[in-house]
Amino acid sequence: MQTRTIPSSQEALPVMGLGTYRGFDTSLESANRSRLSGVLDALFTAGGTVIDSSPMYGQAEAVVGELLAGQDLQSSAFLATKVWTQGREAGRRQMEHSFRLLRTQRIDLMQIHNLVDWKTHLPALRDMKDAGRIRYIGITHYSNAAYGEVERILKTESLDFLQINYALDAREAEARVLPLAQDKGVAVLCNMPFGGGGLLRRLNATPMPGWAQAAGAISWARLALQFVLAHPAITCVIPGTGKPRSMAENAAAAGGMLTASQRRDLIRAV
Repeated sequence: MQTRTIPSSQEALPVMGLGTYRGFDTSLESANRSRLSGVLDALFTAGGTVIDSSPMYGQAEAVVGELLAGQDLQSSAFLATKVWTQGREAGRRQMEHSFRLLRTQRIDLMQIHNLVDWKTHLPALRDMKDAGRIRYIGITHYSNAAYGEVERILKTESLDFLQINYALDAREAEARVLPLAQDKGVAVLCNMPFGGGGLLRRLNATPMPGWAQAAGAISWARLALQFVLAHPAITCVIPGTGKPRSMAENAAAAGGMLTASQRRDLIRAV
């Protein structure tokens, strides 16, 4: 799998990861355990490492922690999660709970989820980073309504990561947010690369471009992910799934790169 560099450290990060929203919010009864273990197998077999979760995602952190421990994959994973609450002490308690659920002594990336009480949590994240308990700090959002505040934070605060939405039919981040992150040396995780789901339903009813068919592209999903990866500011894409086959297909998208003209063709198709 291709890698891209985290600007603040020059560490190489695989470009395709795994989001755990919904797909991993489940009990680990036998059928679910087998299926979700298969998702992790598909991620790591393809060379991926990034697993993104949150206290907001129900049982996802606990499920990820148990599966990684059971498959002896803890040391292989780049674990990203979030703080999502109000107040300094509540934030610290929530983050400590994430450590326990994920069964780890160190979390690679701690993010302030949807900017909730970010002015309170950011100093705490810096303290934890200085203590070696987390490696990187960042902020997240999923809506262009928050882009103004995201931009202000990027301009005034030192961050390692930004997690933001970006897709073929949701390209507003191209205007200022992605260039600003690139200028500030902030790595970007892309959430919602399929635009929330409606995008693929529309595209699947449309023939793929001729150049895509000639190149052996097998799905609009793969093209949608390659579109996102073609933006130079994107470090890693984290589509969510609870299906091994989908994870393998997502990972396969990381093997190709679109040209500028192909990106324009896809925009016209949308």
